[in-house]
Amino acid sequence: MFIFAGIVILCAMAMALVRLVSGPTAYDRVLAVNMFGTKMVLLIAAIGFLTGRPDFLDIALAYAIINFIGGVAFMKFIRYWTRAETVRK
Repeated sequence: MFIFAGIVILCAMAMALVRLVSGPTAYDRVLAVNMFGTKMVLLIAAIGFLTGRPDFLDIALAYAIINFIGGVAFMKFIRYWTRAETVRK
């Protein structure tokens, strides 16, 4: 059951990478990276459950926090950068 869940998560990660490459805007690409990070957290948690190592959940939570903070920071950077571009024109 968890092996099937791992395969499904890997397929979702592949779809996120496709969206990352083909995203028409920078916002789409940032959201694709954020989605990839979320799927990575799920994969780390599933691997931790399969191997019987609960300390993987701590790693997954730390990765989730870093993913969230990085996504918010990058979105703010893009918003500032696009405003600066419109002011220059």
